Amino acid sequence: MRCPFCGAQDTKVVDSRLSGDGDQVRRRRECLLCKDRFTTYEVAELNLPRVIKRDGTRVPFDGRKVHSGMMRALEKRKVPTEQVEAALARINRRLIASGEGEVSSRLIGELVMEELRHLDEVAYVRFASVYRKFEDVRAFREEIERLERQPGAEAKRRQLELLSDVGPAS
Repeated sequence: MRCPFCGAQDTKVVDSRLSGDGDQVRRRRECLLCKDRFTTYEVAELNLPRVIKRDGTRVPFDGRKVHSGMMRALEKRKVPTEQVEAALARINRRLIASGEGEVSSRLIGELVMEELRHLDEVAYVRFASVYRKFEDVRAFREEIERLERQPGAEAKRRQLELLSDVGPAS
């Protein structure tokens, strides 16, 4: 790392520690020539895939668009910000983990709906109505009925608790 004060090439790391949410490393460095100290930050370079929109155009992934869409659906709902941020992080991780260079906007929409379904069912229906372009009340009714047929996160948790209480069959 080049010294920002004298331009020398030789510097040494004096101290390293995690910074932020643990997603970056803060390093204190000292120039071996002028002895001045400075701080650098190291972060992983994550390549999010490009998005193939419905019309076939390709654009860089923009997490702010996903965030604003979720926030619009969650407007006036009592969902903690930490839960929304965790959901956004899960979406990003899944996109990165896919290893794909390009993903369809449809896939991103499905990931958002999956996260919203677990966060807040009203927000899920709001998002689905725009994303799936509901045209009448019947479409809303069908989506709500489908939602009611599928057990929610709380019901699944209770079912797992019941299974763990029973234990293995003898």
